[in-house]
Amino acid sequence: MQTMNISLPDPLKQFVDGQVAEGRYSSVSEYMRELIRADEKRKAETRLETLLLEGLQSEESELTASDWSSIRKEAMSLLAAKQAKS
Repeated sequence: MQTMNISLPDPLKQFVDGQVAEGRYSSVSEYMRELIRADEKRKAETRLETLLLEGLQSEESELTASDWSSIRKEAMSLLAAKQAKS
């Protein structure tokens, strides 16, 4: 695991320390990891929403066996990546 140092203004540092003190997180590192994971999830959801909207606005077309194969391959890759993070 890599180490990263960050600088925070005093009010933000106090807020983070307060989150840990409340017992919601066991350490500052755990809190930061949770924030990063939440941001990753938010961005993935935004990407999916964008793709869905693009699909709804596009012309209708038949899905081929190749299309379904590509969709399945991407879904399996995303699932494997999610499981590797767990």
